[in-house]
Amino acid sequence: MTRHIVLGNGTLLVNIDKWLQVRDFYYPHPGQENHLLGHAHRVGVFVGGKLSWVNEDSWLRKLSYVDDTLISESLASNAAMECSLKFNDCVDCSKDVFLRKLTLSNDSGSERDFTVFFHHDFHLYGDGVGDTTGYDPVRNSVFHYKRRRYFLISVVQAGSRRSNIFEYSVGLSDSGGTLNDAYDGALGKIPIAQGSVDSICSVKALLKPHSSAVFYYFICCGRSFDDVNALQSYVLDKTPEEFFRETDVCWRGYCGKAKKLHFADLSHEEVDLFKRSLLITRTQIDKHGAILAANDSDNVQFNKDTYSYVWHRDGAFAALALQRAGYFELAENFYLFCSRVIERNKREGYFLHKYNPDGSLGSSWHPWIKDEKPQLPIQEDGSALPVYALWDYYVRTGEKKFVRDMYEKFAKPAAEFMCGYVYKGLPRESYDLWEERQGILTFTCNAVCAGLNAAANLAKEFRDKDYKRYAAAAAKVHASVARHLYSKMQGRFVRMTNLVNGKFVADLTVDSSLYANFALCGFKPDDKRVIGTMKAIEKYLWVKTGIGGVARYYSDQYHKNSNDFETVPGNPWFICTLWLAKWYIAIAKSLEDLKKPRELIRWVVEHALPTGVLPEQIHPYSGEPLSVAPLTWSHSEYVDTVLDYSAKYKALSSVNVKIKKKN
Repeated sequence: MTRHIVLGNGTLLVNIDKWLQVRDFYYPHPGQENHLLGHAHRVGVFVGGKLSWVNEDSWLRKLSYVDDTLISESLASNAAMECSLKFNDCVDCSKDVFLRKLTLSNDSGSERDFTVFFHHDFHLYGDGVGDTTGYDPVRNSVFHYKRRRYFLISVVQAGSRRSNIFEYSVGLSDSGGTLNDAYDGALGKIPIAQGSVDSICSVKALLKPHSSAVFYYFICCGRSFDDVNALQSYVLDKTPEEFFRETDVCWRGYCGKAKKLHFADLSHEEVDLFKRSLLITRTQIDKHGAILAANDSDNVQFNKDTYSYVWHRDGAFAALALQRAGYFELAENFYLFCSRVIERNKREGYFLHKYNPDGSLGSSWHPWIKDEKPQLPIQEDGSALPVYALWDYYVRTGEKKFVRDMYEKFAKPAAEFMCGYVYKGLPRESYDLWEERQGILTFTCNAVCAGLNAAANLAKEFRDKDYKRYAAAAAKVHASVARHLYSKMQGRFVRMTNLVNGKFVADLTVDSSLYANFALCGFKPDDKRVIGTMKAIEKYLWVKTGIGGVARYYSDQYHKNSNDFETVPGNPWFICTLWLAKWYIAIAKSLEDLKKPRELIRWVVEHALPTGVLPEQIHPYSGEPLSVAPLTWSHSEYVDTVLDYSAKYKALSSVNVKIKKKN
């Protein structure tokens, strides 16, 4: 369940798997309307009377990105066929066009005639019902369309300004489709098909020994024939080569902000993953501000749903990392998204479970009724953390007009809600950040404490008299966490508590999210209660195999791979491992103390995919990626941790210099 290459511009998102197949094609929102839904687009080579698709075992594949860009650079070679294909893929920064530059090499000592095939298995709007595909002889292009979604496919030889498709055919994908049409090296030229359909086209190249030919394959996206026809003309006039050049400049400019940051003693690989994380995070953000959790459609096979939603908790953490790194415009759009979708009830506001990229309400398994009584189906941390992030944005930018507007539209309504949704000083029961249980979660309480403190700061800044009430509510939550969610017997904070017959009953499970006590709610990282908690996390949640890493919580069942919870308390998660690193950074008193968090940062680098993609979790014995990849939160947490590390390294280095001068 992984995507090794992700490319996007905020409107068009294309995912490519380890077999160099296009597996997800989202338009016009990243994460919404996947027009493939996992059905692969393939590339094949016919030479010497034989056809081989690049996803077959006879091909050796190596995937990577061009440094500091969202342009892929991958190689597929086939020793038996004595040929190779170099792939450079990109999505243009401003135009909704996906481009593949293919360099076909004849690795034999004789002249040979090659045919390259491009197969497409679109399921428009994600269902594949009532689609149309056909061939346009005027433009020498293949098209797929339904309602307001149109995709036009062309192939151009390097230096040409017209489509150079050699042959084509279309068919019904449910009855075998057009894949079989290519096995003799020629296509049937069927001009039109409707229903659940696929298409195929080809280009020819006569190559001398040890020579190469370059082709540019591209898909234009639009809402009408006029849109895609105009875009095809634009690409041909401008040339695909120029599109690649401008895309390279675009993403290098985006990464340019990162070059201004201080990276302490981090290695080239560790800094490279920082920049790759910023780039990958960008692909998961809709141009209207939605920050998607993940867009790997293979997860549909697991639970008949996807991660292609906005969880405001994930979005807030991503916004925090982005604005810390200097990408303020992306954070701004997220806050605008928040202001549009917040649910309002008089002066109170909250975010429901999750939302689609277009702002509509997402699917949910949180019920609106419990014990025959109505309840709010929310994760309250999702309402608190955007407020917390907004205050951080204001501190960093001083953008008074924008932040005041966001304060009125969503931060103040959320603060009012948090002030009223309490019992005995604690937030009322809601669903946890892992989306598995309901209760009074320590993580949620810490998030609410952070959100209320942020609201108080914003209110005071904008001369809102309610700042005292918000600050008092935050202080009460903080005190109640210490009173009700700390176990003296265990010497640490507990995961959650529930009211049973009017009494608080604690859940003692060790949970990595307890890091939030120092990260969000103001408990000092060297407070003995925090130390006891973080030491318990490291002791009980570290995966004691050759892989390592920190599990979510003890006895985690999600994608479980072992019943030996002493050795494998759960699968290693990137965010959980980074939370431990953050604590070690926070308590560091010397450069020597930074060795431990540096090891954890290195662990993340070593367990990333070769392309730099970070999944949600990995297998505790093999290290193979599990669940979705990329997970936006994994990348944003890595960015945030590197910034923590670099800032602490700089501060401790300064202290050391002062001490040396004094001595």
